[in-house]
Amino acid sequence: MRRNIKILAFIIGTFLTFILSTLPLSAQTTLTEQSKLAIDGIGPVRVGMTIAEAELSARVRFVSNGRLDNCYHIRPQRGPQGLQFMVISPHKEGPINREVDRIARVEIVSDRITTVSGAKIGDTEERIKSLYPGQIRVTPHEYTFDRGGHYLTYIPKDARDRNYRLVFETLNNRVTIFRSGRLPEVEYVEGCA
Repeated sequence: MRRNIKILAFIIGTFLTFILSTLPLSAQTTLTEQSKLAIDGIGPVRVGMTIAEAELSARVRFVSNGRLDNCYHIRPQRGPQGLQFMVISPHKEGPINREVDRIARVEIVSDRITTVSGAKIGDTEERIKSLYPGQIRVTPHEYTFDRGGHYLTYIPKDARDRNYRLVFETLNNRVTIFRSGRLPEVEYVEGCA
């Protein structure tokens, strides 16, 4: 009997070790200010996840201020601050559905959160271009172009990332907000409005 218990414990331990070692690092962490923004998500939260999947992965509860048609924003209930997610629902009306509605983009307004490459709010346009050489498209900002505002859009070279972008908004040569996510939602100028 003891031998069977030892064998069973060994099998379970081996199985758990295998599962934990094969999970991506982001799946083994919580969502914090140290989480890094990637082209397809932040920390353990990936674009395309349902709210329920994101909550489980990030170990946080997300809250919303309401919906506008089939688009709305959620944020972590207890931080980190300065982070929100755009969510798209397949239904124009009705309550938020945590099992169906999916994250389309991540928006950063905190100077404490950076991209994987180290870009952050306050960086100059030149720094952003140097972090992503040859992959930044510069276009006039919809509302602040008369004051030197731009969109600096990172366009990935990797074919598997072709439907994703990283967008930095600038004013007076400095990043004021940035976001990542899938096309077309990542390039919506007014978010869900």
